[in-house]
Amino acid sequence: MGGAVGLFLSARLFGVAVLALASWRTGRNPLALLGRSWDSLWYLGIAAHGYVRTEHTHLGWVSDMAFFPLYPALVRAVTALSPLSGGAAGLVVSWTAAAVAACGIYAVGARLHGRAVGTALVLLWGLLPHSVVLSMAYTEPVLSAFAAWTLYALLTGRLLWAGALAALAGLSRPNAFALAATVVAAALWETGRCIRERRRVTHRLWTAAAIAPTGWVAYVLWVGRHEGSVLRGYFDLQRRWGSRFDFGEGAWQFVRHLLLQGDRLVFPMSLVIVAAGVVLYALLLADRAPLPLLVYTGVLLLVVLGGSGFFECKPRFLIPAFPLLIPLARALVRTARARPWHATVVVGALAGLSYCYGAYLLVLANMPL
Repeated sequence: MGGAVGLFLSARLFGVAVLALASWRTGRNPLALLGRSWDSLWYLGIAAHGYVRTEHTHLGWVSDMAFFPLYPALVRAVTALSPLSGGAAGLVVSWTAAAVAACGIYAVGARLHGRAVGTALVLLWGLLPHSVVLSMAYTEPVLSAFAAWTLYALLTGRLLWAGALAALAGLSRPNAFALAATVVAAALWETGRCIRERRRVTHRLWTAAAIAPTGWVAYVLWVGRHEGSVLRGYFDLQRRWGSRFDFGEGAWQFVRHLLLQGDRLVFPMSLVIVAAGVVLYALLLADRAPLPLLVYTGVLLLVVLGGSGFFECKPRFLIPAFPLLIPLARALVRTARARPWHATVVVGALAGLSYCYGAYLLVLANMPL
């Protein structure tokens, strides 16, 4: 595990170094870009002042209650226990969570296909085109850490641990309900197997399924109560942010615009990454991956494909869907054993794309990430 995490940290450090060079050449501070860009500012505001901010944007009036509370709470704890400012504390939380996630991703890959695949899986995750987000004061590293260890708990039969982790993850991001759905599906599958084999259904199955959604549901209901409608309030608030689930209508309209009229680099790149995610999910299905991995990545993909809103953010939403990379990790290991130089070229090309595109997103694109 140490070697895999070391590779991941090295990959991200090189990425930060490239970003720093690009930002300095444009007269900007790299730490400010990493710690205080886009959604980071909302999270840091919540950490400092609580849920008090509303703002008028091109979308209309929006509220900070669209952002889940776990990450701001962690940032607030770091600022309370250390001399760090909000932005620096946010980076500490994100970088720590990314390292914890790398350990969990390695554990999942190694359990399924051996240590070499576990190492390759971590490396590929650290070299995603949008992996600059793993170095930012964003929530994806936190969700990825919970996801990796929840899936590992399910693969090793620790359902109560999986349920507890999924409950905490539900306080981190809107799409964290994918973990709760995964735990419930795993519990139902195991219950059906117990019935077929005439074994006793233990309370652990139902307890895990019951507690897994509690974090996500609790926050959604709390926001709904504050907004005046317990069941609809949170979703009305998200619609004011331009984010809703419309079964892909908004995404299709955007793709149609992109194909017919063209646009800047970020949009075609986002389209390619989302399409690649669909292909990788098909490969995961063909490999007959364990049910928890299929349910978790399937729900995340469904949210990305069926949700409207900021199309350029969709690749970021797929960062926690690391199981999609398992077929690529297995192929990379086979290539490395047969033709080491070919694998080196592939990794080098992925690193170049990741570093350059990450720097472009933060320094030049000036678009929501």
